[in-house]
Amino acid sequence: MRTPVTIIGAGLGGLTLARVLHVHGIEAAVYEAEASPMARLQGGMLDIHDYNGQLAVEAAGLMPEFQGLVLEGRQAMRVLDSTGKLLFEKADDGTGGRPEVQRGELRQLLLDSLPAGTVHWGHKVTGVRAGNEVVFADGTTVEAAVLVGADGAWSRVRPLLTAATPGYAGTAFAETYLFDADTRHAAVAKAVGGGSMFVNGPTPGQGINAHRESGDTLHAYVELERPLEWFDAIDFGDPAAAAARIAAEFDGWAPELTALLTDADSGPVLRPHHTLPIGLRWERVPGVTLVGDAAHLTAPNGEGANLAMLDGAELGQALAAHPGDVEAALAQYEEAMFTRSATPVDEAVLIESVFGGELPEQLAHLFDELKPGN
Repeated sequence: MRTPVTIIGAGLGGLTLARVLHVHGIEAAVYEAEASPMARLQGGMLDIHDYNGQLAVEAAGLMPEFQGLVLEGRQAMRVLDSTGKLLFEKADDGTGGRPEVQRGELRQLLLDSLPAGTVHWGHKVTGVRAGNEVVFADGTTVEAAVLVGADGAWSRVRPLLTAATPGYAGTAFAETYLFDADTRHAAVAKAVGGGSMFVNGPTPGQGINAHRESGDTLHAYVELERPLEWFDAIDFGDPAAAAARIAAEFDGWAPELTALLTDADSGPVLRPHHTLPIGLRWERVPGVTLVGDAAHLTAPNGEGANLAMLDGAELGQALAAHPGDVEAALAQYEEAMFTRSATPVDEAVLIESVFGGELPEQLAHLFDELKPGN
């Protein structure tokens, strides 16, 4: 069976592409390995930036609906040191360019905006052959006129374009949740505040990020720089032991911070960070391309979902702008995407977006540590 624009992966990038194509009257089919939209938890909060992610929302014609998902107050931010001392605090006054939404709700918005039957659930890709023939685990195949890999870090489509594979970045998150935080975890809830909290420790490669999700839930990412073998030695099947082992690396930190591990209502989930080579490019291959992490995987920096959505939107717009000339559309999209993914996050844009344009003096050393060569 030959399909029109065939998208592998029903994440935010693939669904944004499908939606923008639909807006322009172009048929698409999305194939997703998961059995249903709710087959697994869809992650936590996302801040959708006005300089990339929101541009994709606009292109998808969904801005009013998106605004309805925004959680008021969640752009508030606190920066602490490891002793719990407050270094910086910013209230959410409604003027920021990074409104927070739940990832699952944003994904559902995109799903609901597509014609029934666009997404084919339970289609796990096992390989892709020359000629853009996609092979699924059940033995069925489709041949794509245009094939787009929106299938993340371990993309099955990427090998058609490049031999590059993700490598371990040297850091990992231990992800946790605390429920009914204001009543059951009051000290932790106070430390996190009404939006996001960031802590960078005195030792490089240590940090804790947490944010308040909808309701009374805190979602935390505890970061450590360690070899994969170090994490392999931890039994994550024993949640209490795993939390205690990781918390031991934060000895001397304020208890209201380490409690994000030790008092969590969910066992810590390991999230190793992998990256593709910065500036990865490939030669044009007829009828196939990539979006999002499949094309430019990096360690978490707050931009991944935004860039995946922007990729999807720009690819959809390029295909609509070049009817009958797929190669011109893909070349236009890839050149812009390559340029964007080879450029580090603009520090001035980041500071303006997060701090309103003025970096607090007491935080300047944190940004210095992030500069190349440090």
